[in-house]
Amino acid sequence: MTAATTDHVFDVNESNFEAEVLQASLTTPILVDFWAEWCGPCKTLGPMLEKLAAEFNGAFRMAKIDVDKNQQLAAMFGIRSIPTVVLVKDGQIADGFAGALPEGQLREFLLRHVQPGEGGAAVEEAPVVVETPEEAINRIQQQIAAEPDQPELKLDLALALMQAGQADAAEAELTSLPANLATDARAIRLRSQLDLARALVGAPSLGDLQQRIQADGADWEARDLLGVRLLLEGDAPAGLDQFLAILERARDWNDGAARKRLLAAFNTLDDADMVGRYRRRMASLLF
Repeated sequence: MTAATTDHVFDVNESNFEAEVLQASLTTPILVDFWAEWCGPCKTLGPMLEKLAAEFNGAFRMAKIDVDKNQQLAAMFGIRSIPTVVLVKDGQIADGFAGALPEGQLREFLLRHVQPGEGGAAVEEAPVVVETPEEAINRIQQQIAAEPDQPELKLDLALALMQAGQADAAEAELTSLPANLATDARAIRLRSQLDLARALVGAPSLGDLQQRIQADGADWEARDLLGVRLLLEGDAPAGLDQFLAILERARDWNDGAARKRLLAAFNTLDDADMVGRYRRRMASLLF
């Protein structure tokens, strides 16, 4: 999958990484594609990224890093599975993802950070096609059937199953992962999501939990379950506040469950600023 160097796509190694990626990102975002010749999903993802690099016409440049030839760079970025893509801006990691996403999601990812034509002539923007969880499951299952020797696809499938609400199926795929993928950041995140989801099996409704807390502010079980429900239903700050309330007033309740809930929640959240704020608040209560 070695690609010819173009104005927008180029190969990077350990000798030119600092100049071509870190320094260059101070003026132009650099999309770093970690890949290898033996990686089946890389052969799908790479050409799509190269196509988008051409379409965006200089808004970003794409650096390709062969992990087999540049193991120190892969280790520096903590790469545990490939393909992995990282966007570097102003010398810092701005965003990233692992796995072979469909083109619509790749375009959506890029549009969060750059606009086509920022570094050259404007190009017509193709419509963003959002893949449903069910479509993702079908696509990944087809990839697994075609390339059964690519274990990283099983992690992609587990994540898609969880997104579709199929927690038991996601857990089964997660359990079957080889040891090197079991410690992947995405696997750790999924495991935390599953732990939180399990807590709600047979749990009261949101309204019932709120009524219990209104009747008894020290109903720690209700606060705990309310925090989990709020977190999984999209109101992360409100959920985290419930865990902090337990930590502040009943730190040792249920063998320190509030601290464990907070740590699990941090693993599931993408908002680094919010996680940082709540980590500091948790630390102030613990130390």
